[in-house]
Amino acid sequence: MKHTEVAVIGGGIVGCAVAYYTAKRGVAVTIIEKDELASGTSSHCDGNILAIDKDPGFDSQMSLKSQELVDQLAKELSLEFEYRQPGSILVCETDDEMEAAEKWVKMQKEAGLPFRMLDRSDLRQESKYLADDLPGGLECASDSTVNPYMLTYALFEEAKTYGVSFLKKTTVMNINFVNNQYLIETDQGSVTAKYVVNCGGVWAPKIGEMLEIPIPIFPRKGHLLVASRQVPVSPRKVMEFGYLMSKFGGKRQVDAETERYGVALVFEPTQSQNFLLGSSREFAGFDIDVNWDVVTCMAKRGIRFYPKMSDMNVIRMYAGLRPWTKDHLPIVSKVDKYPGYYIAAGHEGDGISLAAITGKVISEMISGDKTSIETDPLRYDRFNKEVYV
Repeated sequence: MKHTEVAVIGGGIVGCAVAYYTAKRGVAVTIIEKDELASGTSSHCDGNILAIDKDPGFDSQMSLKSQELVDQLAKELSLEFEYRQPGSILVCETDDEMEAAEKWVKMQKEAGLPFRMLDRSDLRQESKYLADDLPGGLECASDSTVNPYMLTYALFEEAKTYGVSFLKKTTVMNINFVNNQYLIETDQGSVTAKYVVNCGGVWAPKIGEMLEIPIPIFPRKGHLLVASRQVPVSPRKVMEFGYLMSKFGGKRQVDAETERYGVALVFEPTQSQNFLLGSSREFAGFDIDVNWDVVTCMAKRGIRFYPKMSDMNVIRMYAGLRPWTKDHLPIVSKVDKYPGYYIAAGHEGDGISLAAITGKVISEMISGDKTSIETDPLRYDRFNKEVYV
């Protein structure tokens, strides 16, 4: 039987960030992962560290703090993870969206974030391949991008220098709380721990059930296309303003299929000279099979904003699952019912963006220190029973 002070369940980017920041404080940490590092959502997503798509106020401030931490990680981690900070933009399709964007920028600037409006000429300078009829958009200068797979491994490799151990291909079968410690039964033997951090992502509720802890996280499916970049389409991350409405459940002026699948333009150039094209959002359980109707819809949406894309080749496509919560904020919290039990999950499409601040906050909670950000909006007990229905 193995003993550890902190057992982190889940070896995605959030779990590795928790392990890194906690072990850095001199605490013994073990990651338990049912497959390999970054084998779930962390390897089926883009690599954005964004504030541009966050609600002004707590949400955007949390993202800004995480951006600052990722900038520090780029200096302190031994392995590189394709970190760049080119900023990002949202493009508007209509004059109504431009009016809404101006209000969005005003609120974000009042919150202290580096936002500014862009007009039609700004878009032409951004990329000659953007559609001519777009009236403008907005920019957030602090947004950055990483390779999520590489960042997960960089965090883990650095965590190993602080003594973190890793149990891969190890499935947690049951958890009991006995004599003020946790007995974690796996298919590879048992582990005891003083603290448990549930970083299971879309599988966090299954881990919670082992101690009768209902966790209101649900899988939300999303597709990505990987295309070859015959021409330099755009130098940085570009999304449509309608992405905000797709993310938060608002109504857009789009066709029924685009609305049904929550499709919105997300363009991201990679360091390997290809580009990623998204995005879609649908509740389809744990199904990650590629839906060709969704792929076709996404391709059409990309061509609407970048007509030149019609001549470009798709290399591959895949789907992943986002851990969705009703209020679009993650759960980063202790669970009062069980001392030493924490949840760090439910980031939806912001797991890459918020992994660093999540890991740091959990390490601070375990150590009993003041947290780097306010955590009340992230509390587990903010949900009521209607969410579980």
